[in-house]
Amino acid sequence: MKKKVQIAKGVKVTKKKEKEMERKPGGSNVGNYKNVSKKDFAGPAGGAPMGSFPIPNIKKAKSALKLAHNAPNPAGIRAKVLTKYPSLRKKNEKNKKD
Repeated sequence: MKKKVQIAKGVKVTKKKEKEMERKPGGSNVGNYKNVSKKDFAGPAGGAPMGSFPIPNIKKAKSALKLAHNAPNPAGIRAKVLTKYPSLRKKNEKNKKD
């Protein structure tokens, strides 16, 4: 049986799979957030079992919003961040939503 390494809270993969995920677009941070839950990621991660934008706290969520334009689907990242942190929604967006 191959040894598995933890790449996120509750997510373990083989070392080979981790290296493959790191090489894919958006996978440069694979394994850097071992204590972050799978649900605290947004966006694609090139085949990784979670997204490439960690959003465990409001500071990281703000950063994800600023960097979302680099993702293949920025609207998806924005939606995930704003669902988790509705306080980051701009005033005019709040009015459109109501």
